[in-house]
Amino acid sequence: MNEDIRDILIEEEQIQKRVKELGKQLSEEYAGKRVIIVCLLKGAVYFACDLSRAMSIPVRMEFMVASSYGDGTTTSGSVAVRLDVHDDIAGMHVLLVDDIIDTGLTFERVKTLLETKKPASIKTVAMCDKKDRRQNGLDADYVGFTIPDEFVVGYGLDYAGDYRNLPYIGVLKPNVYART
Repeated sequence: MNEDIRDILIEEEQIQKRVKELGKQLSEEYAGKRVIIVCLLKGAVYFACDLSRAMSIPVRMEFMVASSYGDGTTTSGSVAVRLDVHDDIAGMHVLLVDDIIDTGLTFERVKTLLETKKPASIKTVAMCDKKDRRQNGLDADYVGFTIPDEFVVGYGLDYAGDYRNLPYIGVLKPNVYART
């Protein structure tokens, strides 16, 4: 698996340090509030779990499945929501957590859907941000790392379901996804 990685962009230690910083910041900003993390599966599960453990306030967790990639390396441009939240989020402060924001289409679609459920607020949290790929001008409210426009895997980010379990974020060698 490691032999398929061209470069390591973000080391495991850097990720853990940044997650702790975000957890501390969010704990301070949301102290005394009813907070629910809405984790976009499958990619954000590593980040969302680590982030929730880094927070020192009570946090609920919900899950959604939304995707615009399928098994490819570029977005299809169409966002499909296949699993919605089950809990009532009305009046709660929602932290919508994803592994990466690039075009912004997934965050936009899911945030719009969640707004219909009458939360007190919705803020977006992305582990990685590919600003160069943004199509809608939407920026995440909280970002772990801004990264270049490369195809990255690890720490939840995948290629066709593989590589999520890498403890770092790395650039996948183009010959790996060219062979499929």
